[in-house]
Formats: sequence, C-alpha cells, structure tokens
Amino acid sequence: MNRTELARKAKTTAGQILQAKGYISMVDVLMGMGTLTKENYERWRFRQVSHLEQVLPGSLNKFQFLLRTLRSHARDELGLTPSRTVYTSWGKGHRQPLRFSKYGNPYLEELYSTHYVSRRLKQAKFEPHGATSDPKQDLESRLNPGLPHP
Repeated sequence: MNRTELARKAKTTAGQILQAKGYISMVDVLMGMGTLTKENYERWRFRQVSHLEQVLPGSLNKFQFLLRTLRSHARDELGLTPSRTVYTSWGKGHRQPLRFSKYGNPYLEELYSTHYVSRRLKQAKFEPHGATSDPKQDLESRLNPGLPHP
C-alpha cells in the first residue's frame, strides 16, 4: 500500500472512530485499520512486549508518516483538540507508563499518545448539567442538539 492509499485508509478509519467515540486515538486507528490486533494490543498493555512498535508489521517510517498524517488531519482538517493521554500497564501490581516507540523518542511518544477530541464531546463532558435532572439525557441533548429527547 502506497502512502496515498495509507493516508486515505487512515482518514476513513479515523472518521468512523470519531463518529463512534467522539475522539480519535492512534491505537484505535491502528486497530481499526487491522494493523494492530487486539491480542498484540493486550500483550503491550500487559507489558509482554517492550514497546508498541515491536508488534506493528511494516517499517517504522510508515508509522511515523501515519502519525504525522493523522495529527494534521485531526487538528487542521477536522478541528479537533489534542489531548495528551498517559497509557499505563494493565494487570497486577504497580501501573507503569508504557512506551510506544522503539527508541523512546519523545516526539513520537507524544504523537502516539495524543487523543484528538471533538469540541462537542469536550463541552458536554465539562459543562455543568442543564435544567434536566437526568445527566445521561442532558449529555445526549448536548451531543445531539436539535434532536428531540424524551
């Protein structure tokens, strides 16, 4: 797959994830594209592999291109807000920060760990509840303005 096709597939996948979750994360995009399996994701989260790139098929250059493309698409084309997220290990014992890149490059670590959040979701999450007494209904009405809610 050439870079144009890769970018197109990543943007399409990111759009689907944004519709479903209200935010985009690189890990979700990789899983949505079929590049990262659930099993390998879980191996990484349980610290059975040292870094995420270890279980990603293909060249590291391909993933660096993908990271930059998704950052640009999310910020510039979709107008999403970047939000750095800390990924920690799962399982028993002390939660430890997880590494994404082979060499622990801070720039790549930031690109991998940044979620891009819809302003609507961010507003709905942080604004105080309106006149309704049902928080779920209030959140739903703010996420879908103009739609009738019971």
